[in-house]
Amino acid sequence: MDFVTFNNGVKMPMIGFGTYQMPARITERCVLDALKIGYRHIDTAQCYYNEREVGQAVRNSGLKREEIFVTTKLWGGHGYSDTLNSIENSLQALNIGYIDLFLIHEPTGNFNEIYRAMEEKYYEGKLKSIGVANFLEENFSRLMATAKVTPAVNQIETHVFRQQKNMNQILKNFGTIHESWSPLACGKNNIFTNKILTEIAKNHGKTVAQVALRFLTQQNIPVIPKSTHIERMQENFSITDFSLSVAEMAEIKNLDKGKSLFAWW
Repeated sequence: MDFVTFNNGVKMPMIGFGTYQMPARITERCVLDALKIGYRHIDTAQCYYNEREVGQAVRNSGLKREEIFVTTKLWGGHGYSDTLNSIENSLQALNIGYIDLFLIHEPTGNFNEIYRAMEEKYYEGKLKSIGVANFLEENFSRLMATAKVTPAVNQIETHVFRQQKNMNQILKNFGTIHESWSPLACGKNNIFTNKILTEIAKNHGKTVAQVALRFLTQQNIPVIPKSTHIERMQENFSITDFSLSVAEMAEIKNLDKGKSLFAWW
């Protein structure tokens, strides 16, 4: 399995399993399926309302805790005190001892103070790594003005149609890992029938989804595709046995539209 190494030495699997919009009633089953396939990174969040079920799957998987990397994210924090409480709530809901990566889900509230609370829990060892999500140029710069712990990760919308080249360079300069959410663009923009991606997929005997994910991981950008179907989970996980050529990478880079498909950030 391929990993990325954070600025604090912690390793995170390159291919994670996303649980966004996954109903709690099926989350444990889906996460257990993913772990059986070989996924070792599970991504959840407070606002997905399935942290408890993710934790149950980790505990019931038969795997050692240290073999599984779990990310969760703070939602709706306002400042220092409520963030400390919020972290404790996530620790209790997951009930897996510690959190491998804890992110601010979006740049709202007093995020400099929110991050200060996260740093405190990081120093205590409750959070093995901390970072952010959906922080683009201006907000990331504001955070870095006061951060004592450089964010390990910035998880941002990244796919073939929004490649975040400028943000990618900024994050590299700080030693922060650029992680992709929605690496398959939620199926938007006719990604699965795109002519260029279809042709490249055919050349490799792969699917468009596999090519779109490989395009990111080949640039050292971790991905967290989500599926509730075991066949798709397997497909999304099977992207390490081929490489895209320089010419193919260049073709895909030309698909970049430079704007969000979701009108969020």
